[in-house]
Amino acid sequence: MQHDFVTRKKWLEARRAHLKDEKAFTQARDALSARRRALPWLRIDKPYAFQTGDGEQSLSNLFGPHSQLIVSHFMFGPDWEQGCPSCSFWADGYNGIDIHLAHRDTAFVAVSNTSLDKIESYRARMGWTFRWVSSLGSDFNRDFHVSFTADEIAFGKVDYNYVKSKFPVTEAPGISVFHKPDTNTIVHTYSTYARGLDMLNPAYHLMDLLPKGRDEDTLDFLMAWLRRHDQYDD
Repeated sequence: MQHDFVTRKKWLEARRAHLKDEKAFTQARDALSARRRALPWLRIDKPYAFQTGDGEQSLSNLFGPHSQLIVSHFMFGPDWEQGCPSCSFWADGYNGIDIHLAHRDTAFVAVSNTSLDKIESYRARMGWTFRWVSSLGSDFNRDFHVSFTADEIAFGKVDYNYVKSKFPVTEAPGISVFHKPDTNTIVHTYSTYARGLDMLNPAYHLMDLLPKGRDEDTLDFLMAWLRRHDQYDD
């Protein structure tokens, strides 16, 4: 892309014109968020069991004292030796925010379809502090469409991001949101997958401010450059 070199006056004119577009986008995003919050709720009646450092816990237990719960579906299959690099990229961005969410009546937890021992080992390696539990042995990942069978992968019948399509691996990323309107009721209010997760990665949004943007267009595939934060050459 070619760029003109201009005076500061011309630069400010262009920036102010673009600010109008940014404000329109912000207002559209606020309206979209309001419509998201107005979506209907789905009551969760199935009991789910999670393995945690404090023993087996239910979905209700994961809320702690809060009425809202955000679940990060972290890709980590039972036969994998380490967590997904892209999920790890997202986790670097949300590590440490749980204390802030807690002060807005919200619990945060990552959930993976692998053993708790593997989770704890990988979390220690990455230096993360957020809560992370195992859903291995429960229907949770299947019910929220982030774990698939080998047959589903082979036949291209994976139900992901609200459509039936092909998917390359048996685990997928996502975010799910739950609410307890009273002590005896849990509802599922929202889940997002694929590019719906884009807005939750602060590093990408910082890159979007740069002259080169994310600079991925010439790569063999998006995020071909990405490594776990302890695996870059430097």
